[in-house]
Amino acid sequence: MNRQKFTEKFFMAVLILAVIKIVAIFAELFQKTFWSVIGNLAIFIVVAFIILMVVISLRDKEKTGEASGRRGSGGGNFYLETSLFDRIRNKYEDLAQKYIDEKDYTRAAKVYMNLLQDNYRGAQTLEDGGLYNEAAVVYLKKLKNKSQAASCYEKAKQYQKSIELYKQLEQKEKVGDLYRIINDNKNANSYYQMVVDDYVGNSQMVKASLIQRKKMDDPEAAQKILLQGWEENKDAFNCLNNYFVNISDLEILNEKIQFLYEKTPSDRKLIYLEAIKHEFKKDQKLQETARNIAYEIIAEKVETNTTIINELKHFNPQDEVILKDISRYKTGRNKMFLN
Repeated sequence: MNRQKFTEKFFMAVLILAVIKIVAIFAELFQKTFWSVIGNLAIFIVVAFIILMVVISLRDKEKTGEASGRRGSGGGNFYLETSLFDRIRNKYEDLAQKYIDEKDYTRAAKVYMNLLQDNYRGAQTLEDGGLYNEAAVVYLKKLKNKSQAASCYEKAKQYQKSIELYKQLEQKEKVGDLYRIINDNKNANSYYQMVVDDYVGNSQMVKASLIQRKKMDDPEAAQKILLQGWEENKDAFNCLNNYFVNISDLEILNEKIQFLYEKTPSDRKLIYLEAIKHEFKKDQKLQETARNIAYEIIAEKVETNTTIINELKHFNPQDEVILKDISRYKTGRNKMFLN
């Protein structure tokens, strides 16, 4: 008995599946709208027609392969199977792209998910088409991607659904942002405070202060965190620098520069010197205080760190005498070591 041809077997399988699919589509009339069912039927007819054309076009190739003998026939059948599925897949790709070009993103997504078994491209197509709720469902149910689903729900302004997913992902700042959008400031600040506590626990004091200042609208608390970072030597320079930057009143800033210096331990005075270099350039009203503090620090440290003498030029940029004195000091030190 002759072996049944691959195309004939494939055609019979497709025919059986087609009958089942048609019955299933009409059964949807009890659950979906008439036009939705008609749309699905139209997609099925197009796909069935494509498959039929591919099978017919390959039938001649299979007949030609019979003349090459058993060994050649086996290889030919393998080629036909591969070629057939590749061509069908390409047709599906073309069909999906056609729907995208027509901005029919729902049908395009169905082709990707149902015919090409590519749920990710289906979800992405829905998202690109602005169908954010539908995309979120695919991301969540089929791809188990909570992050993408939360993002889509946010775009769809389904904030509560997005919040629940971000909570599961432990993205506390994002949860706070969404609570803020829906004007739930109590919950927003509660989650922002969790973020602040996490940053402080990890010695990321500047980041913690930014949450307090920009998102919790509490500049006083932000300054306290920066001061804590300076006093506990946790990213000390950046904490002190940001602390000064946040003070807009020059008179108050001048007082704070002097006050904090008086409380600064010896091992952090070089950091303080670096910070007040920035304040010196900010305004003339700050220069006298900054310069006097710089002189004190340099005088205290010069015996153990001779290079610190170079810092004088930052606080006297136009003073030629100071520059010459620095040069003479360095020359004298060099001669002393040579002798």
